[in-house]
Amino acid sequence: MTSRPAPSPQNSARPRRRSALLPTIIVVVALVIVLVIFAGVYTDMLWFNQLGYSTVFWREKLAKLVIFAVGFLVMGAGVYFSIRVAYRARPIYAPDNARDDNLNRYQAQLEPIRRVVMVGVPVVFGLFAGTAAMAQWDKVMLFLYRVPFGKTDPQFGLDISFYTNTLPFLGFVTGLLISITVIAFIAGLLTNYLYGAVRLAERGIFASRSAQIHMAVLAAVFLVLLGINFWLDRYSTLQNNGGYRAGAMFTDVNAVIPTKAILAVAAIIVAILFVVAAFLGKWKLPLIGTGMLVITGIVAGGIYPWAVQGLQVKPSEGTVEAPYISRNIDFTRQAYGLSGMDVTPYNATTTATPGALRQDASTVASIRLLDPNLISSTFAQLEQYRPYYEFPKTLNVDRYTIDGKVQDAVIAVRELNPNGINPGQQSWYNQHLVYTHGYGVVAAYGNKTTADGKPVFMQSGVPSTGVLGTDTSYQPRIYFGQSMTDYSIVGGAKGATPVELDRPQGSTPASKDSADTSGESMTTFTGSGGPSLGNWFNRLMYAMKFQSSDLLLTNGVNNDSQILYDRTPAERVAKVAPYLTLDGNPYPTVVDGRVKWIVDGYTTSSSYPYSQQQQLQEATTDSLTATGGVAALPNASVNYIRNSVKATVDAYDGSVQLYAWDTQDPILKSWEKVFPATIKPFTEMSGDVMSHVRYPEDLFKVQRELLGRYHVTDAGKFYANQEAWSVPDDPTTAAVDKQPPYYLSLQMPGEDKTAFSLTTDFIPQEVQGTDSRNILYGFMAANGDAGNVKGVKSPDYGKLRLLELPVDTQVPGPGQVQNTFQSDPTVSEQLNVLKLGQSDVINGNLLTLPMGGGLLYVQPVYVKSTGSTSYPTLQRVLVAFGNKIGYAATLNDALDQLFGGNSGASAGDANVQKEPGAAGSSTGGATGSASTNPALAKALNDAKAAIADGQAALAKGDFAAYGTSQKALNAAITAAIAAEGAGAKATAKPSATATPSPSAKP
Repeated sequence: MTSRPAPSPQNSARPRRRSALLPTIIVVVALVIVLVIFAGVYTDMLWFNQLGYSTVFWREKLAKLVIFAVGFLVMGAGVYFSIRVAYRARPIYAPDNARDDNLNRYQAQLEPIRRVVMVGVPVVFGLFAGTAAMAQWDKVMLFLYRVPFGKTDPQFGLDISFYTNTLPFLGFVTGLLISITVIAFIAGLLTNYLYGAVRLAERGIFASRSAQIHMAVLAAVFLVLLGINFWLDRYSTLQNNGGYRAGAMFTDVNAVIPTKAILAVAAIIVAILFVVAAFLGKWKLPLIGTGMLVITGIVAGGIYPWAVQGLQVKPSEGTVEAPYISRNIDFTRQAYGLSGMDVTPYNATTTATPGALRQDASTVASIRLLDPNLISSTFAQLEQYRPYYEFPKTLNVDRYTIDGKVQDAVIAVRELNPNGINPGQQSWYNQHLVYTHGYGVVAAYGNKTTADGKPVFMQSGVPSTGVLGTDTSYQPRIYFGQSMTDYSIVGGAKGATPVELDRPQGSTPASKDSADTSGESMTTFTGSGGPSLGNWFNRLMYAMKFQSSDLLLTNGVNNDSQILYDRTPAERVAKVAPYLTLDGNPYPTVVDGRVKWIVDGYTTSSSYPYSQQQQLQEATTDSLTATGGVAALPNASVNYIRNSVKATVDAYDGSVQLYAWDTQDPILKSWEKVFPATIKPFTEMSGDVMSHVRYPEDLFKVQRELLGRYHVTDAGKFYANQEAWSVPDDPTTAAVDKQPPYYLSLQMPGEDKTAFSLTTDFIPQEVQGTDSRNILYGFMAANGDAGNVKGVKSPDYGKLRLLELPVDTQVPGPGQVQNTFQSDPTVSEQLNVLKLGQSDVINGNLLTLPMGGGLLYVQPVYVKSTGSTSYPTLQRVLVAFGNKIGYAATLNDALDQLFGGNSGASAGDANVQKEPGAAGSSTGGATGSASTNPALAKALNDAKAAIADGQAALAKGDFAAYGTSQKALNAAITAAIAAEGAGAKATAKPSATATPSPSAKP
């Protein structure tokens, strides 16, 4: 044998050094993790403190911490003591067979780490339990600070708050305790088995006396908790959604509720038998009792309710369930704010007579022509000024009082677009210190356009000017908005050189790493908009939060610097009011000398008794959300919703104000007790803000979705489902998506004044796979005018008005009207003139207005030319009443044509002078049609020939011939427009009456 050489001292030291480094690395990693977590918590604390909502931060964190600790301790203690009891009662004996010998080996291997395992296992399960419990903090807080509704359920006579606040909490606690008991039982059983207190024998299972008592007590605790759960299930039947309708139906009341009570008592009895048997050693009775409990659960909990449903309910379901359907109707309407709705039968006429709109003059003058969903690019091309500004995809509709008259306005703010900064200038310095904000409000009159179809702006330009104010009368700088997703560092000492680009006046910064903005207007933020970066510790914390060494090392931060982040209105409100569900469409207003975002907040519950569940995302998805114009609500189910809070977010300094809007909402009252002094009463809301409050969109969508069934209040008719409605699909889009609701100023029939309203249509229920008649069955409007007096809410605000048309109505629905517009030969022919030269003709929103004793439809028609800088302009207006349609360059002319030459009222564009060729309608005499205008027919044929020649030339690669064909096409288009105008002059008659389109049959 050869001996091995002894290891050198150098070689033997290396493993020891590596092993010595490992703890150091672990400690360093742990410290980094702790520091990162601390940075997140610390910066959140600074953010809440700066905003004035530190109460929310500390109370939410403390509540979650306490709930986590309780869940952790209860689970950890339960599992620990179960393991500990089993270990201390372990039998001591010598192994007498191979199995016991194996267990002894396992015990020997476990012994060195036994104490770690006995503590570690409970800790791990405790962490899981604490985390799960912490996620339910809202249920705990609503229970602890519950406020009664003052209404009781019809089955048990309990206050509604028992179901919305107490029952969810009791269910959470019971579920947690059952989980703890089950895990403790399994942990104890495994420990007993490992140490031989429970083992498999030839004649069955052997268990020591201590193991029997241990397991029996845990089984008894489980059965007691199961009994409590059965008892609570009696109340949960009122929240059940598995039957014909939500709530306890006939089978629930007469079979399920009684059997749940029987099962609860039976579980308690069996639990007592287990405890008694553990001490007496007689297991026959508890085993029999367990078997009987299982059989009772199957028979009483399953077979018996099934038999009652099948044999007693189904043969006469409509009659038997009628009382419970009535409960469902009443409580669903209460839960969704539909119980106070005014319903008016509306026998709409379909005959357009001269002067029919005389009584609706105020509504006619306010009819909105600008489609906020289409003209974002128009705003951008006319008012963007720089690529680092942008407008949202969908603009907003608001109203302003101008010269004593309320004017509907399409409004947006010129926000910062970080992606629009020149790529060569997208340095960290420019992105976070120079380009920090947007600038100015842009608003246009909703009811008029210029002669060439562009918006008439009431507020525009840089610097900002208009009837809403100037940059000296209101603060136009937009530091907080919907596109502000990155942080900015702002502020500086008084008298220091400004580094923030304020508004365009000349060239943009040329340097990649500096703020050299010669020729540009510069500014320094002077408000209190974010936490201070004036000390090195805060800078370090924020450098860690945003993972940016530039933030720590830059010379652009000074003692007066602030950091702005979480800058979208929804983000800010969500953080200071975590109990709210927020509307997907915040909107800007100019109020009290500031630009402020108004955000609608909802309190919701999924536990309201007898109320139908509604899936929020599905209910609020329509053609706008499908294209990303606005956001739908989150994917959650609720059966109670209130617009409880109106929030404002200042666009300059980001300050947030919460106003308790629905002062009767008990859930909001509970949250006001949880976070005192964070929500102001609406009586402190200024009159200026009050005048711009509107009825929230998403709440309206949820309500109209339910109203398709719940406009019927008679249980028999409800069950028959013969009067069910649907929200119509948007006829202006190719995709099958619901038509969005529309904001407009409207005087409803029977009302004495115009109100800013949110409106929607209803058609017969659409059943998949069948053809439904697209006729109008209902029209609903929500009054959104809260008044303009500080702290005084108009009693009419929020009133829902529903016009119900007769079931044999012949009033066409939106889809049918759109089809009539598109298929009318005269309209189609004249729209083809607009399409010449490859221009796009875009149908705007199809508005429905109850006026003239019937329903008037109005649709603006936009034309967008080709090219990257093109934008839509309003060129025509389509109108319909009954089966008749009108078509002209202005709404005023179109209405006059539709109503026999004189509608009786003047539209907002009555004074707009457009070329005669802009007129065209489906009228007697077919004004301007090719069939009666040879010049127009020739021009159209020439245009078609020129297009064909151009395509043929391109196919051959003959670009000279293609150029010739394009000249011919332009000449033909000019001739067509001239011929159309001449035809209109020759055939226009004041007494011209609209005639039905051949295809317009309901």
